[in-house]
Amino acid sequence: MARTDLWTRDQLLLALRLYLRLPFGKLHRLNPEIIELAKLIGRTPNALAMKACNFANLDPELQARGIRGLSNLSNADREIWMEFLTNAEGLASEAEEAAERIAGVAIIDLPDLRLPTGPTDFERTVRTRRVQSFFRAAVLTTYNSRCAISGVAGAELLTASHIIPWSESIERRADPRNGLCLNALLDRAFDRGLFSLDDNLRVIVSRRLIDNVADAKLKCSLDEIEGSPLAIPSRFRPDPEAIRFHRAKVFQP
Repeated sequence: MARTDLWTRDQLLLALRLYLRLPFGKLHRLNPEIIELAKLIGRTPNALAMKACNFANLDPELQARGIRGLSNLSNADREIWMEFLTNAEGLASEAEEAAERIAGVAIIDLPDLRLPTGPTDFERTVRTRRVQSFFRAAVLTTYNSRCAISGVAGAELLTASHIIPWSESIERRADPRNGLCLNALLDRAFDRGLFSLDDNLRVIVSRRLIDNVADAKLKCSLDEIEGSPLAIPSRFRPDPEAIRFHRAKVFQP
C-alpha cells in the first residue's frame, strides 16, 4: 500500500525555505512562524520543525561546528538539498512562488528593478524579485542581520551583496555562499571594486580607486576597514572560488 504521509514538493520547499530564514535555535515547534506555516501546509508544528532541522545534517558548516539536526533524513530531503546546492536560482524562485501561493507571502519590493513593459518582462521581473527575496533572507540570517565588516545591525540598513555579481552567474544568484551581508555604503563600494577580500577573508582596499573618490567620509570608512577580518557566518561561509572571482574580475587594486 502506498504511503499517504509523504511530504509533497511544496512542503519540502517551504521547510527548506524556513530553515534558511531562521537561526537554528529558533527551529522549534513553539515558534509562531512555524505554527502558522504548519497549519497552512497541513502538518503539525513539531513535524515541520523536525523537517527543517533535518537539513542541519546536510549543512557542512553546522556539521563542522558540531551542530546536528535529527537523524531521520529521507531521500527527498537529500534530493531537495542537492538541488539547492546545484540549482539555487531555480529552487529559490519555486520556493518563493510556493510561499506566495500557500502562505500568502508578498513579493519583496525591490525599488532598483525597472517596471515590466510586457508579459515576458513581467515574468522575468517577478522571478528576479523572488530570487532576490530568497537570497536576501538566507544571507541576512547567515550573518545574524549584522554587517560582516562594520557590525552594523538592522535589516533596513543591510544589503545581501553578491560576491560574483548577479549579471555574471545565473547559478550563483540565490546561493548564500555567494553572499555577504554588508551595510549599504560598503555594499556599494564592494560592487564598484573599491575593496575585496584576501584568502584569509581580510579586507583589501583599492588604493588606485580610492584616490578618485570625492566623498571624504567614504575614503575614511574604507581606510578604517582595511585589513579588517570578515565576521565568520554561522553557516554558508563565503565560497573561496567566489572570493577569488571578485578579486580578479571586480576589484581594482
